[in-house]
Formats: sequence, C-alpha cells, structure tokens
Amino acid sequence: MNKAKDYIQLHLNILLFSLTSVFSKAASVQLNRGGIKNPLLYVFLFLMVANCGIYAIAWQKVIKKFSLSTAYANRSVYLIWSQIWAVLIFHENLTVKNIIGLLIVLVGVMVVQRYE
Repeated sequence: MNKAKDYIQLHLNILLFSLTSVFSKAASVQLNRGGIKNPLLYVFLFLMVANCGIYAIAWQKVIKKFSLSTAYANRSVYLIWSQIWAVLIFHENLTVKNIIGLLIVLVGVMVVQRYE
C-alpha cells in the first residue's frame, strides 16, 4: 500500500509539472491577444513560475522514495498529460503519430517499472 501511495504522489507531482506548459501556453495566447500590456499575461506568467517552484520542492521530496532511473522514467508521463491538456484546454488535434508516440513513452515507463 505504501508503494502505491508513493506512486500516486509521484504521478500527482508529474501532473502538477505538466500544468507549467498550460500556464506557459496561456501566457503566450494572452501576449498575442493583448500584447505586453495585457494583465492576464502576467497572471499566467506568475502561475507558471509559482507552479515550477512548488513542483521543484515537491519533486525533491518525492524522488527520495524512488531510484533516479524510476523517477525520471515516470517523469516522461508528462508528455501524456501535456497532450491531454492540449486537447482538452486548447482544442488541439490528436494525430495518429501523437498516439503512437505516447504509447511508446508508456511502454518505456512500463519496461523500467518492471525491473524495479
């Protein structure tokens, strides 16, 4: 049960990290809409930097529970979360190549997990 809890913490941390790219893209959208004077640009930039800080502290606590190879292999799940956000929030298209790439990442994570 403890190992499952550790993995949940690890993946919640990775999910948190994936939100950095959401805030970054949202800031970019606001910059394109209203330029440098757009106040929402600064809101999203702040959220991006704050999110990175929170993630960095949480990551240091979480990786103590795993070997580095396991932690960093699982971190690649970030790509899956980023693709989910791209589709759900920004209405981007999910292509067959995207799906194949995500499946390759998932298989890679499973291979590393198998040997832990």
